[in-house]
Amino acid sequence: MKSNSRLFLRSALLAAALVCSPVWAAEVTPSADWSEAMAAFAREDAAQPSPPGAVLFVGSSSIRLWSTLAADFPGTPVINRGFGGSHIADSVCHFERLVAPHHPRLVVFYAGTNDIASGKTPETVAADFRAFCERLHAARPETHIIYLSIQLSPSRWQMRDKFALANTYIAAFCAADPRRRFLDTNSSMLTPDGQARPELFQADQLHLSPAGYALWRRLVAPLLQ
Repeated sequence: MKSNSRLFLRSALLAAALVCSPVWAAEVTPSADWSEAMAAFAREDAAQPSPPGAVLFVGSSSIRLWSTLAADFPGTPVINRGFGGSHIADSVCHFERLVAPHHPRLVVFYAGTNDIASGKTPETVAADFRAFCERLHAARPETHIIYLSIQLSPSRWQMRDKFALANTYIAAFCAADPRRRFLDTNSSMLTPDGQARPELFQADQLHLSPAGYALWRRLVAPLLQ
């Protein structure tokens, strides 16, 4: 009980710091050279400009590999700007290419697992997401954002406590602004005894299987209306 209380207090204090700290207080640096991916996105933007009011999906490989977006959300213009292996900070640093060319009514964001796997703390992950939201709402004040919770994948199961803590921080941060929403996917991706459901993942037990994406679609679809 005391451990849970300390965790709650730590999460609450961090969330308050995220909300109240000055814009750009923390330095955000890219995790790798993403120039080729950004050049490919530039070509896509030039060949097919996005319509106003689309839903923009941004993040790491779980977004990039979501190849059925258009079929999963018929009648909704969707844009996929996922790039595999990326961290949240990469989407902040490349905001001008990923988001600025578009005028989405909603951003669906998934990243954070690579960040923690590379050694970043849950606090840094949450702060980087705050930086992304600051950039988004400075450029597009009316745009809403949904953060898909960091999934507790079997291959990174040993990191689950750090993933859960980052999710707690980000959920508290999202609750402070009606334009932000935290979507808990893990409660639907775990068995009743709290284990990851392996059928929702590919053979690598990291990336989502078709069944995993079908579950995400069911959870996300009601929020796109």
